[in-house]
Amino acid sequence: MDRMNNSFVNMASTGNFDPLNASIPATKVEITVSFCVLYTQGMGNKEWREFGRTEVIDNTLNPDFVRKFILDYFFEERQNLRFDFRLEKALGGIPGKKCGTIIVKAEELNNCRESVMMQFCGNKLDKKDFFGKSDPFLVFHRSNEDGTFTICHKTEVVKNTLNPVWQAFKIPVRALCNGDYDRTIKVEVYDWDRDGSHDFIGEFSTSYRELSRGQSQFNVYEVTWLSHFQVTLLSFLVDIEVTFLDYIKGGTQINFTVAIDFTASNGNPAQPTSLHYMSPYQLNAYAMALKAVGEIIQDYDSDKMFPALGFGAKLPPDGRVSHEFALNGNPQNPYCTGIDGVMEAYYQSLKSVQLYGPTNFSPVINHVARYAASVKDGSQYFVLLIITDGVISDMAQTKESIVNASCLPMSIIIVGVGPAEFDAMVELDGDEIRISSRGRYAERDIVQFVPFRDYIDRTGNHILSMARLAKDVLAEIPDQFLSYMRTRGIKPSPGAAALHAAEPTHPNPDMRGGFFRGRGGSPK
Repeated sequence: MDRMNNSFVNMASTGNFDPLNASIPATKVEITVSFCVLYTQGMGNKEWREFGRTEVIDNTLNPDFVRKFILDYFFEERQNLRFDFRLEKALGGIPGKKCGTIIVKAEELNNCRESVMMQFCGNKLDKKDFFGKSDPFLVFHRSNEDGTFTICHKTEVVKNTLNPVWQAFKIPVRALCNGDYDRTIKVEVYDWDRDGSHDFIGEFSTSYRELSRGQSQFNVYEVTWLSHFQVTLLSFLVDIEVTFLDYIKGGTQINFTVAIDFTASNGNPAQPTSLHYMSPYQLNAYAMALKAVGEIIQDYDSDKMFPALGFGAKLPPDGRVSHEFALNGNPQNPYCTGIDGVMEAYYQSLKSVQLYGPTNFSPVINHVARYAASVKDGSQYFVLLIITDGVISDMAQTKESIVNASCLPMSIIIVGVGPAEFDAMVELDGDEIRISSRGRYAERDIVQFVPFRDYIDRTGNHILSMARLAKDVLAEIPDQFLSYMRTRGIKPSPGAAALHAAEPTHPNPDMRGGFFRGRGGSPK
């Protein structure tokens, strides 16, 4: 999926794994590379460890290796990979000629994400047998590798009937057959008895592959007890559980906006005690939080142009107080190029604005919400990062803004920096009690709050501190994203369904697909 061109002078290449293929909490990703050894790097340190290596293929200019590297991929972490090339001869640089290319392909492995909705009916063939009318129910069993059976579903009892129709039920394919479409599924038929000693009517065996044929002569079963009872499959519908990764592959863009607190409680930026102090030796807490979160989430936006806002400052030339100003000084175009551009705009703002107050969140939340409200078709999702040092001043207005935004394709991350108490932020987080305003409750949880001080490494390892922070604050984004898509009935664009094209054993070819590369675009 990503192509990395290398000079091969040092016979090694270091690259950042493209989060276009991320899923949460973790997904298996298959990496296909040509002619190299793969190394991984631990979170927050620079130590490289060999993960695996391909087999050797001699005498070819275009080796295609069978060996695949299977790793867990996490949305909220930056995972660095290094590819070392091992050749018998060194590849010398030839002027005017390319010496080689490494192609990295990533594809989410099928973890049997299918569920199936089925409905059955019964028919008593011998109306004169001694059972008379029955109270039948079905019990489904999955066969195990050792030949035993495990119960996986039981229908309801349909009372006093000769021709029961059981309610449709949904069951994960993993539970039904562990993803093995040819594994035996045993179905037992019982006649319910109040004392618990249910009468065994009979049983039949089938498989997922047979059931997938749907309603047909192949799915009419006579039970083994004197063939007096018949069970017929009425319907069979496969539903594939979609993931965050499916939407990203289908082209959904994650639009990232940052809003920084410029209130006076942060302290004079010229003084080392200030939370905004620009030390020549290390990043301040604001810059670390911005860089930690931004560097991961920026890879989900194709053009990497990010609006950067500030609040709580007096602006030149007239000293008016603003709670929604562009860090780059251009209110008509507040976009910065990449996270480095956002960092530069932040540093320049510290030199031009006067820290003031109060600490109002609602203006920047409403700013992003206006964009989110204009694109509700699943093609874009908006993430607002607010970095603040103190107690919020417009709590009622902020709660109302969050409740209003909870029905939009939007999430809010709040990072608290400094020693202040952040009790009010916990209320906004809404993990324990759903946030409400004027009697209205938030449709879904869209806020994640964390105090940065909880992630600071005691040994002074700022890289580790930033990695820990990013991991925690970004962990909820995929679930919040999916909750919006599911409540709106928005499916991944058709390209995402193509992800399943490589499933050669799927019994229904119409439900398979292939790989789709994400496309760009945002309302900028």
